[in-house]
Amino acid sequence: MKVAPKLILLFNDPAGVGASIHAAIIPNPSSPLHRSEESFELSLEGYEIGGEKASGEVAHFVDRDGELVVTVLLMDYYDPPVLACAVHEVLLSIERDRPTALTLILPFVSPASKLKIEDEFASVDRKKSIYGAQLGPDTDFTHAAVSKTQKLPSSTRIHYEPLACLLQFVHVLKVPTVLLIGQTSQHLPNKAIKEELEVLHELGDLLASSLNLSFVKDGVKLNQGKTSKVIEEPWRALYG
Repeated sequence: MKVAPKLILLFNDPAGVGASIHAAIIPNPSSPLHRSEESFELSLEGYEIGGEKASGEVAHFVDRDGELVVTVLLMDYYDPPVLACAVHEVLLSIERDRPTALTLILPFVSPASKLKIEDEFASVDRKKSIYGAQLGPDTDFTHAAVSKTQKLPSSTRIHYEPLACLLQFVHVLKVPTVLLIGQTSQHLPNKAIKEELEVLHELGDLLASSLNLSFVKDGVKLNQGKTSKVIEEPWRALYG
C-alpha cells in the first residue's frame, strides 16, 4: 500500500471520532495540495480467519508534481482478536512500499475509563488538553508536534484495545511516531458528547496545523451514545 511520508492512522470507531477526523482534514485554501480518496481491502486468509478482511478508506494529499505529502488512513473497526490480525496486515502492506522517511501520527480521543493517566500536576482546567508522546526515533517533526502538547506520563495505562494493539506493533517497527490523545472525563451522555466534540476540535486543530492542513469543525459529527464494547477475555492482557 502506497502512503505519504506523513501517515495519520485512524480507526472507524463506533463513536465516529476516527471518521470525523478523516473527513474534516482538508487542504488549506492557499495550498497547492489536493485531496484524493480511495478504499483498500486486504485478505486475512493467512490468519485462518474466514470471511474477514482488513479494509478502510484512504485520503491522500497530493502536490502539483503528483507526490504524496500526507496520507490519512481510516481502518474499519474490529474487535479482538481479529483486530490484531487486521492491524498487522495493514502495517505489513505499508511496510512493503514504505516511504524512505515514514512518520506515523496516531490521534485518539479517549474517555478517562480507558486511559489511566497518573499526572500529579493535572488540574480541572487541563482535562480537555491534548497529551502527546514520541515513539521510536526522534525527528524534528515528532519533536515539534509533541512540544505543543502535555507530555504523556510514562506510567499511563491504556485500556482501549485498538490503540494498545497498534502501539505494540509500532514499537516493533521502530518508526518515528507521534501519539496524540485527547482525554475526556466521565459525564452524563448529554454532557459527554459536548466535551468530546470540544476535545476533538482541539485535537483536529493541532493535527492539521502540524501538517500545514486545515480542520473543518462544522462537518464533525459524532454518534451519540455509541461506545466501544468492554471485553474482559484473558487475552486482553496481551495488549498491556
